[in-house]
Amino acid sequence: MSDPAEETTLPRGKPAFSQDPHRVREVTERNLEAAIGREVRSFRRQQGMTVADLSAVTGLSIGMLSKIENGNTSPSLTTLQVLSHAFSVPVTAFFRSYEERREAQHVKAGEHIEIERRGTRAGHQYNLLGHIGSNSSGVVVEPYIITLTTESDTFPAFQHEGLELLYMLEGAVDYRHGDQVYALKPGDSLFFDADAPHGPEVLRQLPARYLSVIAYPQG
Repeated sequence: MSDPAEETTLPRGKPAFSQDPHRVREVTERNLEAAIGREVRSFRRQQGMTVADLSAVTGLSIGMLSKIENGNTSPSLTTLQVLSHAFSVPVTAFFRSYEERREAQHVKAGEHIEIERRGTRAGHQYNLLGHIGSNSSGVVVEPYIITLTTESDTFPAFQHEGLELLYMLEGAVDYRHGDQVYALKPGDSLFFDADAPHGPEVLRQLPARYLSVIAYPQG
């Protein structure tokens, strides 16, 4: 078992995170100019071009290109045509992120989909809470409710890409991650790099249920 004194805990007080989860984007970050700017920057980087390179190819000034990429100006149709020729993409490609649909999925209680994963053969029940496929964030997130019963076996050898968050809802398990074992009870959480071997090693109190959220790069 791990020594509680050796476990990593969050510092006291409010940690300084780079993003505010409650922040509402400014209008300038939602508008058409910003969407076009993001696409221009993305196409330029995909083709390994600097702003100076793009300026030389298009005849547009570096200052103008910087304003376009930062969403600080509204480029004319002629300018967009010049950029489309430089990148060999249609003009409509610059409007993709502006027109992209932002998805949400509502799953009502009792309607979660039971699926098979590696632990299913060990008697672990997986209920998928929702799924959003290809999206502009570049990240795939898989949220599950996992249920362990008297028919379940221990299985401390899962390994997969990405990061995983566990939040214990019911019961108690000793959960292994790498060479450490953590006693999880309702209200406890465990956040870890999922590339290390991990999984429930000892089932202390059943039934046990926990939320598992896995995030990994898209594609």
